[in-house]
Amino acid sequence: MPAVLPSHSPGAPLDTTFLFQCITANIICSIVFGERFDYKDRQFLRLLELFYCTFSLISSFSSQVFELFSGFLKYFPGTHRQISKNLQEILEYIGHNVEKHRATLDPSAPRDFIDTYLLRMEKEKSNQHTEFHHQNLVISVLSLFFAGTETSSTTLRYGFLLMLKFPHVAEKVQKEIDQVIGSHRPPTLDDRIKMPYTEAVIHEIQRFADLVPIGGPHKVIKDTEFRGYLLPKNTEVYPILSSALHDPLFFEQPDTFNPDRFLDANGALKKNEAFLPFSIGKRICLGEGIARNELFLFFTTILQNFSVSSAMAPKDIDLTPKECGIGRIPPTYQICFLAR
Repeated sequence: MPAVLPSHSPGAPLDTTFLFQCITANIICSIVFGERFDYKDRQFLRLLELFYCTFSLISSFSSQVFELFSGFLKYFPGTHRQISKNLQEILEYIGHNVEKHRATLDPSAPRDFIDTYLLRMEKEKSNQHTEFHHQNLVISVLSLFFAGTETSSTTLRYGFLLMLKFPHVAEKVQKEIDQVIGSHRPPTLDDRIKMPYTEAVIHEIQRFADLVPIGGPHKVIKDTEFRGYLLPKNTEVYPILSSALHDPLFFEQPDTFNPDRFLDANGALKKNEAFLPFSIGKRICLGEGIARNELFLFFTTILQNFSVSSAMAPKDIDLTPKECGIGRIPPTYQICFLAR
């Protein structure tokens, strides 16, 4: 991943990894830290690099092997050591930021998530069983910051790779953008309901990308019988989201990219109960609403202003993930943005 904002000539090939990270990270930063970062801020760049590397490492084959034999392999060198080192550096930054917030906190005017959490901690300081303590604050910020950056930016990278592979889809999206929004104003969230094809394309990008095949861990809170199996209390359970997103009973030819599967006979967006990119249940993704809004606004704004192309012919573009484990990492690629 580039360490600084690349100098870029209009229309020249570009790796979007860094830019998509920046735009998504700054949204979650404004919510969590109460500030946005310049794209050349060295600390910001370092955090983005750590996020990208860590997400790739935890999705690697070696990490999957470690998960199977962690009791033995934890004593040996490996990717788990680098993952731990990366996360520790991120946690140290978050901890330092929390202390800065604590020193400048104004109880009458909370600035962001950290301030609000600190106020709740103060309110519950006499409760020995409270969940609102320093460690949970730091881990919560890490979860929001990491998930709010990598998942949305990686979905966008997959999305534009798919637009290069299937240019007729990008053209249909642009046609709908021209009809509903035009070229003289930016897209707004109110446009979503009027753009069923674009929404169907974003849905299919999320389904096809299958970004987090194994959802976040859940824990059984009591002995539970499920389909003839006994799950003892405190058993960790992982929802296999990929099995739903690729279920042929709900998605015909699930291994093909087909946005029309999310449209009814009248061209309206239709729901599909197996569409679960944000997981399911009480542990469903906390940022689902923000992520849906981000994907729509970024996707439509870019295609409103640019056509996309590649030096490779669509038939030669490979969609095979770079890594596939806890997450699916798209292959690196170059894309040209041409002003419309």
